[in-house]
Amino acid sequence: MGNLCTCFSPKTPVKTKKPTKRLQGNPQTAPNSSNRWTRIRSTRKDNHDDLIHEQALAAAILFRQHQQQNGSASGSFPFDRSVSLRHPNGSGSKKTQLPRSSSSRARSLTDPLLQPHQLVNQDIKLDDLETNHFVLVHGGGFGAWCWYKTIALLEEGGFKVTAVDLTGSGIHSFDTNGITSLSQYVKPLTDFLDKLADGEKTILVGHDFGGACISYAMELFPHKVSKAIFVAAAMLTNGQSTLDMFSQKAAGSSDLMQQAQIFVYANGNNNPPTAINLDKSILRDLLFNQSPGKDVALASVSIRPIPFAPVLEKLSLSDLKYGTVRRFYIETPEDNAIPITLQESMINSSPPEKVFRLKGADHSPFFSKPQALHKLLVEISKIPST
Repeated sequence: MGNLCTCFSPKTPVKTKKPTKRLQGNPQTAPNSSNRWTRIRSTRKDNHDDLIHEQALAAAILFRQHQQQNGSASGSFPFDRSVSLRHPNGSGSKKTQLPRSSSSRARSLTDPLLQPHQLVNQDIKLDDLETNHFVLVHGGGFGAWCWYKTIALLEEGGFKVTAVDLTGSGIHSFDTNGITSLSQYVKPLTDFLDKLADGEKTILVGHDFGGACISYAMELFPHKVSKAIFVAAAMLTNGQSTLDMFSQKAAGSSDLMQQAQIFVYANGNNNPPTAINLDKSILRDLLFNQSPGKDVALASVSIRPIPFAPVLEKLSLSDLKYGTVRRFYIETPEDNAIPITLQESMINSSPPEKVFRLKGADHSPFFSKPQALHKLLVEISKIPST
């Protein structure tokens, strides 16, 4: 979300629109058409075409096996939430190989393609952890959809994962302009924690403005939070608002964020803004400068306005509640929305138990460095109590 609203003045009101219905994934037609195979056979010219045909036929067989394993007699199949390479662990057993990523982006050496057994330490015993339940909280304008790679990787490792849509975010139907407080915005998260069974704990993960949201929840339910992980997130101190924190940004360094901000005045120009839109033409440079193009495309049709009132609200955080939860911070050095200097300033103001740096990550490491982020989340889950 970045250096939000360091200054604002009434602008031409932006007419809000109801969020359009979005489709997840790109389901493909089952490759079982006889006509399709006829066309392939008719165009064979050389050994290269024979190889293509064999590969296509193998893909069709694997596709059918995947449908049968999932009990999909109708031909539909679950959406594969990870676009990273996912394949068997090399044990020799015959398992279905899931689709590869179609991204043409060269993969950084800091986030290599790894097999699931390399991503999750074989020695880890989930039953020995204080909790194996991750609760993922998105940032301003994002939704639960942004964690799709992280969800898939964690679930492959046997972890339990919950990703919430905060009020007016993701597929939550509430109008963002009607959000008047942080408690209202965070209600889906606090309701979830409130309904957890006594003694059940979670690992809260907050991104961007989600850092303020998990802090609010930690103050209310410290006994239900084992650890809190701030990922390029607003980690506030008592009496501080998200706007206060972002206003500390050095002069002249907020040009990109200021260019991206479009204030919405649903209550009229003479009243404070009700929400903030982000200029989609600047999204890539601001939030996704190291991320694959297809994830930028997903975000461009999924991001919703950021409610303004919660950004202004000062948090009340106590040592007896919030202060008892173990905190960890994951830095994103290539971040153009919350620069590394601002991240370090927050860390110095309220030092967490441990700080990790995700080399090469932009503001959205769940897109730009999904596997490296996953490894850090698992590593933090394993850190024992001191």
